[in-house]
Amino acid sequence: MTAGMIWNWPRRRPLLIDLALVAMILLVTTLDASHQRVHPTAALALGVAGTLTLLCRRQQPLAVLATVTLLALVITGLGVSLWPLQLGVALFTLAAAGAQGILVLAGVVSISAMAIALPAAGFDFGDLVVSRVVFLVAAWLLGGNLAARRAHLRDLEEKARRLERERTIEVERVAAQEQARIARELHDVIAHALSVIVMQAGAADDVFEVDPRRAREPIRAIDAAGRAALADLRRVLGLLQQDADYEPPPSLTRLEALIQQVCATGLQVSLEIEGPPRPLPAAVDLSAYRIVQEALTNTLKHADAERVRVRIRYAQQLGVEIRDDGRAKANGSTGGNGLIGMRERTTLLGGTVEAGPAADGGYLVTAQIPIEEPHP
Repeated sequence: MTAGMIWNWPRRRPLLIDLALVAMILLVTTLDASHQRVHPTAALALGVAGTLTLLCRRQQPLAVLATVTLLALVITGLGVSLWPLQLGVALFTLAAAGAQGILVLAGVVSISAMAIALPAAGFDFGDLVVSRVVFLVAAWLLGGNLAARRAHLRDLEEKARRLERERTIEVERVAAQEQARIARELHDVIAHALSVIVMQAGAADDVFEVDPRRAREPIRAIDAAGRAALADLRRVLGLLQQDADYEPPPSLTRLEALIQQVCATGLQVSLEIEGPPRPLPAAVDLSAYRIVQEALTNTLKHADAERVRVRIRYAQQLGVEIRDDGRAKANGSTGGNGLIGMRERTTLLGGTVEAGPAADGGYLVTAQIPIEEPHP
């Protein structure tokens, strides 16, 4: 049996503890009363009554203290010098319950009454009176100490529960963020790949009856788009081993390959770079790539455009601009997860995204993402 089990056993069986305590006090009181020269029978009866009253000490500590104090005063008034064990237990119980206010006053009154009654009954103020008063004060202080320990333990348990709740909330928050990140990545990968595949499949179907050989080019584009999407999915889901050979993560350095995929659908895409390119933080680089990818996907799906211009500007902030010549209302009214994903990415990096119809026609997506200056 462990120490914790031994300590918790009395707390789980309070009635057994009270019965054992009452039996022990009855034995001591009987022996003490049998040695009294005056009123031994009365002293025993009053002592037994006070002892049995202790069985209610947990439910009614104040009433038990008042009853036991009264019986102890009567015993003292008879000139009997029984040890006030019952009163000590009652004081301990009241203090251990966290006595405050009137309860503290009741304990002080009980101890003071005995301190006055003992000399008044003719007992020597020496060892007999002092020892009994010290015994009652010690019982009261011991109960108060136990109450303080219990309060401290309750505070520790509440703090532990609060920390556990906060840890659970933090774990759930991190998990939700990770799920949202994976969802954005999956949306970007799948939406773009499917858009290219659908467009190329339609083109292959159109030329197959006329010239089957011309269908090979869109079929190869479908194969390339599917393979690229599969590599990105494996990277996002972390299904490959560390030493496996797979495509590097998306980056602005791979925009040419992305644009070639889109151009294979028949959409004319031009790329402009302003300012000298420089290494970017991984999160900024990935987010900028995904913004371009999502904007091109929306153009393919909704805009019915012929031309798209992609402009990347390197300055204190990374500027990204995608502009098409399609139907602005059709492209801007989708309101799907793509635009939400763009804004979430840039917001996390302290940037902004604007998307809407351009003043002179078409649809315009612009993003400004802060670039962290490298530390010296």
